[in-house]
Amino acid sequence: MLLVIDVGNTHTVLGIYQDEHLLKHWRISTKLNRTVDEYGVFLRNLFLHNDLDYHEIKDIVVSSVVPPLILTLEGIARRYFELEPLIIGPGVKTGMPLLYDNPREIGADRIVNAVAGYELYGGPLLIVDFGTATTFCVISKKGEYLGGAITVGLDVAMEALFQKTAKLPRIELKKPFKVIGRNTEASMQSGLYYGFVGQVEGIVRRIKEEMGEDLFVVVTGGMSKFIVSESAIIDKVDPFLTLEGLKIIYKRNRA
Repeated sequence: MLLVIDVGNTHTVLGIYQDEHLLKHWRISTKLNRTVDEYGVFLRNLFLHNDLDYHEIKDIVVSSVVPPLILTLEGIARRYFELEPLIIGPGVKTGMPLLYDNPREIGADRIVNAVAGYELYGGPLLIVDFGTATTFCVISKKGEYLGGAITVGLDVAMEALFQKTAKLPRIELKKPFKVIGRNTEASMQSGLYYGFVGQVEGIVRRIKEEMGEDLFVVVTGGMSKFIVSESAIIDKVDPFLTLEGLKIIYKRNRA
């Protein structure tokens, strides 16, 4: 079995593959102050709770946008699994040309998504990942990573609105029934939700215009299902795109 780990700024997603099949997956909070042993014990308990034997893990592959946690994850792999993990970064074979001014600046999650997206859906392709940040990644018909856009995520926008205003409350994030809110909470929900949908659709439309061709649009990330119900520009929702990408890159390097 293969353990895949995608570390984001807010959440960490873990998955276990048995051959080609995603056997289990979990989403947990990303915490910088957890030690190797705390994470190790947490993972062991997670395995036990799901009737899994951690001794059956034969390899581990990791992508992380939180650099301080890479050392922690390496420590977990060595101490609790007796394995040397594959860390997505410079020197790892992706099979995708990165046509970026400085390829080292591209987040590991964006590369992993791009590799999986092109492998599964071909090109030209646009991948939108709804996380702490919302990222847009463009892949050419020939499978080249062309670049994209990065903007604030919906959770971050909502929290900033609460923290930077004197009277606006912290609210539950949900899709409102109407655009015109009749109270403060409904008005905030409307502005955040429909404003975010409009932003995404506007960026997608401009990217298509700039490319001069239609692109297959795939969305992923924790907020993807929340957004997709209101937008007609999305062709595919793939919540496990990043995990698939980790498995694909692992095969290209170690299988």
